Amino acid sequence: MDNWQKRSRPFRLEKRFEFDTYDETRDFLDRLGEHTEAVNRFPDISFGKTYVNITLRPDNDKTPLSEDDFKFAEEIDGFFH
Repeated sequence: MDNWQKRSRPFRLEKRFEFDTYDETRDFLDRLGEHTEAVNRFPDISFGKTYVNITLRPDNDKTPLSEDDFKFAEEIDGFFH
């Protein structure tokens, strides 16, 4: 879980992924999209030509982050290689 920023108002994890080319960005988004559909969990995503920002939130903003949130962040990190 490298470089994920843990925030508490509201509870969330945030990370920016940077890429050298648009093709690498698009490939990452494609893999991420397939995975999120498979696990039925959908983070907040914003992106540009060579970056992707991801925010993971619990179902309820007042609920602290759970082990599942951290596990999902690690799974996302796995697509960044």
